Amino acid sequence: MDPFAEVFVCFCLLFSVRTSTAVDVINPGQSIRDGDTIVSSGQTYELGFFTPGSSSGRYVGIWFKKISTGTVVWVANRETPILDRSGVLRFTDQGILHLLNRTNGVIWSSNKTRTASNPIAQLLDSGNFVVKDGNDVNPKNYLWQSFDYPGDTNLPGMKLGRNLVTGLDWTLSSWKSLDDPARGDYTAGIDPGGYPQLFYKKGSKITFRAGSWNGIRFTGAARMRPNPVYKYEFVLNEKEVYYNIHLLNSSVISRLVVNASGVTERLTWIDQTHSWARFFAIGEDQCDAYNLCGANAKCNINNIPMCDCLEGFEPKSVRDWSFQDWSSGCARKTALACSAGEGFVKNPGMKMPDTSGSWFNRSMSLKECEDLCLKNCSCVAYANTDITTRSGCLLWFSDLIDIREFTDTGQDLYVRMAASYLGEIKKKEESRREKRIGIIICTTVFGAGVLVLAWILYTRKRRIQIREKMRSVIGRSYNDQSRNEEFELPIIDFITIMKATDNFSSRNKLGEGGFGPVYKGTIDGQEIAVKRLSISSGQGLEEFKNEVLLIAKLQHRNLVKLLGCCIDGDERMLIYEYMPNKSLDFFIFDQSRSKLLDWNKRINIIDGIARGLLYLHQDSRLRIIHRDLKASNVLLDKGMNPKISDFGMARIFGGDQTEANTNRVVGTFGYMAPEYAVDGLFSLKSDIFSFGVLVLEIVSGRKNRGFHSHDHLHNLVGHAWRLWMEERPLELIDNMLEKSAVFSEIIRCIHVGLLCVQKQPEDRPNMSTVVLMLGGESSLPQPKQPGFFTERFMPKTESSSSNCRSISANEITITMLDPR
Repeated sequence: MDPFAEVFVCFCLLFSVRTSTAVDVINPGQSIRDGDTIVSSGQTYELGFFTPGSSSGRYVGIWFKKISTGTVVWVANRETPILDRSGVLRFTDQGILHLLNRTNGVIWSSNKTRTASNPIAQLLDSGNFVVKDGNDVNPKNYLWQSFDYPGDTNLPGMKLGRNLVTGLDWTLSSWKSLDDPARGDYTAGIDPGGYPQLFYKKGSKITFRAGSWNGIRFTGAARMRPNPVYKYEFVLNEKEVYYNIHLLNSSVISRLVVNASGVTERLTWIDQTHSWARFFAIGEDQCDAYNLCGANAKCNINNIPMCDCLEGFEPKSVRDWSFQDWSSGCARKTALACSAGEGFVKNPGMKMPDTSGSWFNRSMSLKECEDLCLKNCSCVAYANTDITTRSGCLLWFSDLIDIREFTDTGQDLYVRMAASYLGEIKKKEESRREKRIGIIICTTVFGAGVLVLAWILYTRKRRIQIREKMRSVIGRSYNDQSRNEEFELPIIDFITIMKATDNFSSRNKLGEGGFGPVYKGTIDGQEIAVKRLSISSGQGLEEFKNEVLLIAKLQHRNLVKLLGCCIDGDERMLIYEYMPNKSLDFFIFDQSRSKLLDWNKRINIIDGIARGLLYLHQDSRLRIIHRDLKASNVLLDKGMNPKISDFGMARIFGGDQTEANTNRVVGTFGYMAPEYAVDGLFSLKSDIFSFGVLVLEIVSGRKNRGFHSHDHLHNLVGHAWRLWMEERPLELIDNMLEKSAVFSEIIRCIHVGLLCVQKQPEDRPNMSTVVLMLGGESSLPQPKQPGFFTERFMPKTESSSSNCRSISANEITITMLDPR
């Protein structure tokens, strides 16, 4: 079952509450009966009697008052339910809370260590139910508080850890089941043994170790990054050790919960959707599993296989590792002998090993730590305790357990190595260095003169050749400014391309468009894509001119790179870098392949397209309108990074030009802005409209053109607008995203997409604003009604740059959605 569904089912409680009492303070002698409630002063939390799910027992608990799901955050008598509605919560003159059953038997009671002259019990707006002396607001003086006895939920300001003096254990424990709040199998808490660290367990078995605190985060919790919503706190002294978070934005409602199914996640309430959105969850990938790779090994979710031995170690069982059974771990290639010459190998970007048996000192320097480890024959590794100040010393004395490698959030781990092993490393490095120096000197002395002369002659000849060939192709009347510029695009001869593509073999053919066929090839080990102009394609010649003049001058990580061209007789070819993952539409509109695009990949694709368009519109030395931005014109490299392609329809704008008109409308139905399709007016805002459509397609996994709904005839843009106006935007998202989604980010992307497809061009943001909105967290303006259109008849094949034709206004129906 989906974790969100579990939470919803678990906490949809059957309340039957009278409103005869609704106060935030109880005085001595007063009682709260079944049906009465205590409400915090800010109306955020409520305390009273409730029945969870289909259970027959009654419990005293605290829940969110303003949230419709009735989410319970604390239960007093979680182990002992009341079997009828006769329960009474009584506050005695001594300041003790008693929960009484029908026979006045005490089934639950608070405790206190001090007396007070004027005790009161109060439900605070933090969700903490406290007993204190009168108006004393100092938390250190509370006689009793519910935050000291957590259940399955941790709220902001609530400690997770242990009081080393009193023995109070602030550990979360799951409910036994959806209907039973008794202590379940799953727990989350701080283990104070060695250097304290955060553990998640099922019974006594560790399932996930968040690790020790390094000054910023727990070393195994990569998602704990500084942000404007939460401030993280870790306290370690002789009296207590605990972790806590504080909300920097009081309007945010958040909680950390350990579910009865074992899922531990931080959830944030979204008012727009009336649901809890996952901020992060424990166990999101295989490397989160405790000690997956065994001792002295590291796990990297981006590698295949995931597990690898630390440097200087090798698998204990090569056979087991060949079957991807890594539990036996790794052993040293050369055993330690506690002799002179031993030293350390630096392992960067690591989650620190299990610190249960470690030793630490929080004031030592890293050099002092290294010296101390060398003096102790049992010490096998060391690291800082605080990466922000590079201070503190952490030492290990046995096998290194549960290590993970991160790309950007880990820290340095120094592992001890035998003198002989370090000597071998040093000899290999010196040998490689000597060989490199010898080769460099010989090559430099022998070839410097020849290379300089050859380069001068080659460059001169090449520039003349390129300039003459390019001018003859482009034509003298095409563009005066471009004709007078130097053409630096490499010319690749026809024979080389024939060899690269195996004489344009059909098995190397990737596809065909309006320009002509596209082939895969290899030149000097580099994979390329060759677009070959079809002799019968008049449009293809125009595309060739456009791309030679435009994309050859553009350099950006999110634009496809033009490597060269070929001009030989009637042959005209463009050579591009090869994109192994084809185009975006190959993935998002296919039910099976879309599973490969989780939310992190999709938001990365959206950001990349936005930055590519920003470069075209603003940052490049040419101001360019693409005019045919669509999913099939966004290519994906091996890392699934997007690159905008196909500039055959693109146009250059002057520095002060904002709009142009054309009598020949080209592009793709479903992506064209209304003012362009109807009146032939195109501008930078035309591309922004196409980008907005593309964002909605990426989020939903569905095409704008050809979209069908059972309750309306609108296209995808209209469907998204209806859901937005009805405050149901999350119904738009692709079902494949439910497990990987960060719903607050998705809602923001839908919001930005609707701002980009507004009917009036002047209402649409420019690309610099779009990039800021996608990466920021500030509030966005409410989108206005979009402009979108569909054809009265649906052709069998998509109109695109590969099948362009002139269209008139009477072929297109502009459909405006009634906001009612």
